[in-house]
Amino acid sequence: MRRRSFLASLALVTTPVAMPPWARAEEASGDAVLVGVSGPLTGQYAQYGAQWKRGFDLAIDHANAQGGVKGRKLGYVFEDSQSDPRQSVAIAQKFVGNPEIVMELGDFSSAASMAASPIYQRGGLVQFGFTNSHPDFTKGGDYMWSDAPNQADDMPHLADYAINRLGLKKLGILYINGDWGRTSQELMLAAAKQRGAAIVASEGYLPNEKDFRSTLVRVRDASPDGIILISYYPDGALIVRQMRDLGMAQPVVAAGSIYSPKFLEIAGDAANIGIFTDTNFFPEDPRPEAQAFMQGFKAKYGMDPDSYAARSYDAMIVAWYLAKTYGPDRKAIHDGLGAIKDIPSVIYGRMSFEPGTRRVAAPMSILLTVKDGKFAQWKGN
Repeated sequence: MRRRSFLASLALVTTPVAMPPWARAEEASGDAVLVGVSGPLTGQYAQYGAQWKRGFDLAIDHANAQGGVKGRKLGYVFEDSQSDPRQSVAIAQKFVGNPEIVMELGDFSSAASMAASPIYQRGGLVQFGFTNSHPDFTKGGDYMWSDAPNQADDMPHLADYAINRLGLKKLGILYINGDWGRTSQELMLAAAKQRGAAIVASEGYLPNEKDFRSTLVRVRDASPDGIILISYYPDGALIVRQMRDLGMAQPVVAAGSIYSPKFLEIAGDAANIGIFTDTNFFPEDPRPEAQAFMQGFKAKYGMDPDSYAARSYDAMIVAWYLAKTYGPDRKAIHDGLGAIKDIPSVIYGRMSFEPGTRRVAAPMSILLTVKDGKFAQWKGN
């Protein structure tokens, strides 16, 4: 399978962007400090890689405008894994063997990241899985870290939304039949039972599936009063459209992975009927960090960011803060993750890590619905 790589330009972009509140105008120069990125630039998840790149590039602009890493520019090498575990393993070997790379970001899916974790662990290179919510990801070794909320926290939170906030009691689950989807489904089953709800149907589908009607008919015939959707946004949007075509008007409470303007575009009018989800980043968040990021992103790209752009921005800022605080050295970055506090964050405001779990401390989440064709904060029934 062909793999494509991308070396980020280290020249500052001339497009004016809004600088975050912690910015200083002091440009970096000299040899680059490199971060490795393993993620999808092609294949079915390429749209996520495109958003990653936008967030990374904006973070690079900001970091280098503020002096980079002790006067050296920050840059990154983006290797295309297609989020395929076979490719992520090959990329890990390449990154570990390149002494210029001081930290790795990715991969997109937990399965692709976890396949490569033993290589990063043996090579002493931090693997920062900033979209990896699988509970076992950070258990792969002390070089595995993440600022993504854990699925073991996400699914109970989503169950609370569906059952305790929206009052749903008979749930049907649709989930993508991969490692992330199966684990999320198992956690949702337990969380729903603990909260007194019945699961009347639970159906998996293949990652490349496009026609969900036979699956949806089985769920419909079980008479749920609400649907739990564990999907990415392309398949999630198609499921919602086909649900409504089949006359299924039940509210859909979806994992935060569907949160994207593209979900609304693909789902069309079907998205206006009872869609609920959550996210760690929302463009209308009034915090100064979030608004500065929003303004900078729109000035550079002419569009609103989604949560994946915000996550990639934050991940590159983490790499920058570690390198400039503790030095551009693999072990120094590893040791620094357990000690550093209050890294500026678009998503969390300030970010620190729990040394025991190697995950972000006290993640927060925002409840959303769809109103008039746009995502909006849920204010209650």
